[in-house]
Amino acid sequence: MPSLEAIIKKRILADGPMSIAEYMELALTHPKYGYYMRKDPLGVQGDFITAPEISQIFGELIGAWLASQWIAMGKPKTALVELGPGRGTLMSDALHSTRNIPGFHEAMSIHLVEASPALKQKQWNVLAGKHPDIQWHSGFDEIPPGPLLLIANEFFDALPVRQYVHLADGWHERFVIVGVDGHLHFTIPAAAGRMVERGESGKEWAAAIARQLLHYGGAALIIDYGYNGPPKNSQETLQAIRNHQYHDVLKAPGSADLTAHVDFHAIKQAAAEEGAAGYGPVTQGNFLEALGGQLRLEKLCENATEKQKFAMLSSWERLTSPDQMGDLFKVLCIAHPQHPKPEAF
Repeated sequence: MPSLEAIIKKRILADGPMSIAEYMELALTHPKYGYYMRKDPLGVQGDFITAPEISQIFGELIGAWLASQWIAMGKPKTALVELGPGRGTLMSDALHSTRNIPGFHEAMSIHLVEASPALKQKQWNVLAGKHPDIQWHSGFDEIPPGPLLLIANEFFDALPVRQYVHLADGWHERFVIVGVDGHLHFTIPAAAGRMVERGESGKEWAAAIARQLLHYGGAALIIDYGYNGPPKNSQETLQAIRNHQYHDVLKAPGSADLTAHVDFHAIKQAAAEEGAAGYGPVTQGNFLEALGGQLRLEKLCENATEKQKFAMLSSWERLTSPDQMGDLFKVLCIAHPQHPKPEAF
């Protein structure tokens, strides 16, 4: 059976150099060999851990934020959408924290946009019985029209990017080719000149979300690692992670997670061009603190053992400390232009 690497090489030899965006898309979502199609990548036994898996407080605070936006919207029937829901942990914790808010669960239809068969099964296992109306979709275009509340945690970083390098004679796009040694290579070394990354796919997702918000009202929350405006050094952020370690981007495609830092300025601009309002980005640490995370942490610690307290305090520090996830991760809100300014922004 051919490997994904063999499929990519064959395509390059037939059609010419492959854009990095196309390479990322194949490596992550090829129907048979794509990274997300083959296994559950999350957790200690996987390749990386996301915020909802680190602490229940993360999902609980997101739930409270979503409920506050629903109240600000006038409590309509609403599509509660999560893009790339992982194992369903965030949605599970959000539903748990909002279970006593009158009318909130009854007003929500839950829509999960997920490409991975393995993760869909995990989500079903976690969420079955916690809400009567949960539907799965392969893309945002399947979300029904109507008011929208959306959460995207570590979703935009996995969307394809293109890379451009500034050389002596101007800007050149960087491609993937098959070298004379038979291995995959980039056409231009990363250190050859100033580099910029462009995520057209991310802007398209942001524009589509903004259009629905503009027509029907609501708010969307995008949480990810990235930067607001051009990165200071204009360096490559594309990376591969396997078994919690950095991995060669071009080695064994489909076996490692590929991500690039999110350009929040570009995402916000794409939404603004559709007429939506944008708030932030603010740092994840400031966002969680502003939502009362410290108070929730203290409440959980009241009846905890010393071992449990240590674990909860360590998890909270990991989410909020500036030298861990607190500053690198940003939070952006996109909303209907008449939606009240959302909490924590």
